[in-house]
Amino acid sequence: MTDTNDLLSLLPTDFTTKMQTLLGIEYENFLRAYTTSHYVGLRINPLKAGRKVLLTLLSDTFGAKNLSPVPWEPCGFYYNDALRPGKHPYHEAGMYYIQEPSAMSAAALLNPQPGERVLDMCAAPGGKSTQLACKMNQQGLLIANEIHPARAKALSQNIERLGISNAIVTNESADRLAERFPAYFHRILVDAPCSGEGMFRKNPDACAEWSLAEVAACKERSIDLLARAAEMLLPGGRIVYSTCTFAPEENEQTIATFLAEHPQFALVTLDALRAEFAAADCPVDFSLFSTGKPEWANGEEDLQHTFRLWPHSLHGEGHFVAVLQNTESTDSYSCSHVKKQKPLKDRSLQTIWQSFADSLLTSNTISSFSARQLYLFGEQLYLLPEDCPIFDKLKVLRPGLHLGTLKKNRIEPSHALALFLHSGDVKNSVSYASNDTDILKYFSGESLICSDSKIDKGWCLVCIDGYSIGWGKFDGGTIKNHYPKGLRRPFSG
Repeated sequence: MTDTNDLLSLLPTDFTTKMQTLLGIEYENFLRAYTTSHYVGLRINPLKAGRKVLLTLLSDTFGAKNLSPVPWEPCGFYYNDALRPGKHPYHEAGMYYIQEPSAMSAAALLNPQPGERVLDMCAAPGGKSTQLACKMNQQGLLIANEIHPARAKALSQNIERLGISNAIVTNESADRLAERFPAYFHRILVDAPCSGEGMFRKNPDACAEWSLAEVAACKERSIDLLARAAEMLLPGGRIVYSTCTFAPEENEQTIATFLAEHPQFALVTLDALRAEFAAADCPVDFSLFSTGKPEWANGEEDLQHTFRLWPHSLHGEGHFVAVLQNTESTDSYSCSHVKKQKPLKDRSLQTIWQSFADSLLTSNTISSFSARQLYLFGEQLYLLPEDCPIFDKLKVLRPGLHLGTLKKNRIEPSHALALFLHSGDVKNSVSYASNDTDILKYFSGESLICSDSKIDKGWCLVCIDGYSIGWGKFDGGTIKNHYPKGLRRPFSG
């Protein structure tokens, strides 16, 4: 880890010269931020339990004084870096996501609603996608896309860990998505790949990868991504564009170019956003955000309605956010051009699923599944999101909630299903304290001795403090371990 005193020497000369010119009298305060440690944050997962319930549990576990709220995200909290919550079993249970505090701003401002169709165009590793999904509360459709295959895999794993059921994870180019989904989404997040200047304090290695040429290349790529996003947005819809860089080329100048080429779009003002969140009784405070800098682009006053998060002005790294609204009329508009996935007609498979569900799930849980479609992806059975579009010929890693693997005439439940379910959703569950030696053995792959007379033989949901973590199979005295082999490792309680 680079000492903060050494970081200043790593900053590229072209970068510091440019920032000194741009910031003027603010430059010394900006530079001073690089002599302090970066802030760390986590975002609790309301899909697991209510915000107050989880906050109480984490406060009891980590100490209330070690958690403080992130102003612009109700579920976001700064934490004491010494706690290392990523090493705690609660992390594997999907109870929170480790996320840089400033990075929480973009999804907060997109503010998706349950039941909408939402696209995250550049989604890996999944911080913003999972944040969007939490706000959607398992309702509607979220397509989380990542063009790089390895990063798309990590994205899919994080979607699974947080128990998200309404997401399709794709590994496609923006051009391919735009061909398939013209004027389809209510909201789109474009968290553009950028030169990363805002992350120098958090990731000093990024300093060596930076160049003025990379800034110029990122600008051109961002303009193209925004153009594709505009093609996929419904009239009246919203795009949030964000970067983790300070470069005006990638920020105000990119937005100025986009607005000039797409006159049907306008920037949403801070006052309008405040009114919107206040009307929804959502406790979000944007007072620490700075306005954009019109003078760093073409001088158009509208660019002041973009937002900058400066590391010397708030507790977080550098970020830029612009909220763009399509002002075209929504009257008499239909999305019939995007065909929906056809219902599964395999009656034998439906019978196998019903038998599996009857043996494993409570009746209320089964009925909640019945409104959504089953989909067989090879030998893997999925539950599709609501009104799921046809996704054939697209590279899809995760088409909704993975229910399990079809093996002859039975289904073996997936880890994703375990993390999606709550203890009250199943007929069989067992819970351990997070520091119980048995649950620590479970994470390492060992079977557990169990004499609980309330548990029936068969599949059993294993929980930590009442929150699901994986499957076991009870044989009357032992819970055979079905925690995925690729996730097994020692944990501290």
